Order: sequence, then structure tokens, then C-alpha cells
Amino acid sequence: MTLEGLAPGCCATITSIDWDSIAADDGKRLRALGFDAGVEVSVKHRGVFGGRDPLAVTLGRMTIALRRVHAAAVSVSEG
Repeated sequence: MTLEGLAPGCCATITSIDWDSIAADDGKRLRALGFDAGVEVSVKHRGVFGGRDPLAVTLGRMTIALRRVHAAAVSVSEG
């Protein structure tokens, strides 16, 4: 399962990230924010227009706006 498919309110752990599918600058920003395997994450909200972009994601104590394309590159396991 990917972070993009995680239901709002559910908690999960990042298992892997497909860094090759993310632009280098975006990947650098995500790494700086703490995206890495083993980190707990949850989806707080989804956008309301069109493709439901962006997602509001909680990572640690931060809430981050994340594009769906980036969330689709993050594999997670629920629980």
C-alpha cells in the first residue's frame, strides 16, 4: 500500500520510498522533513478539489502538505 491510498485518520509506518520516481529537489526536501523508512505517518485530510490534491500528512509532530504523486512513491504498512 502507498501513502496516497491510506485512509484519513489511519496510522502507518513507512516501509520504503521510491526516490527514483521523485524529482531530486523534491526528494531532498522530503528527506529534510524526515521522510524515511521506519517513520510513523498518517493522513489527516485530502484536498477537496479535482484530484483531491494535496494531502495533509502528519509526520512526527509536523503536518505537511504533500502532493499525491509524492505520496504514491511512499510505501507504508498499516498498524
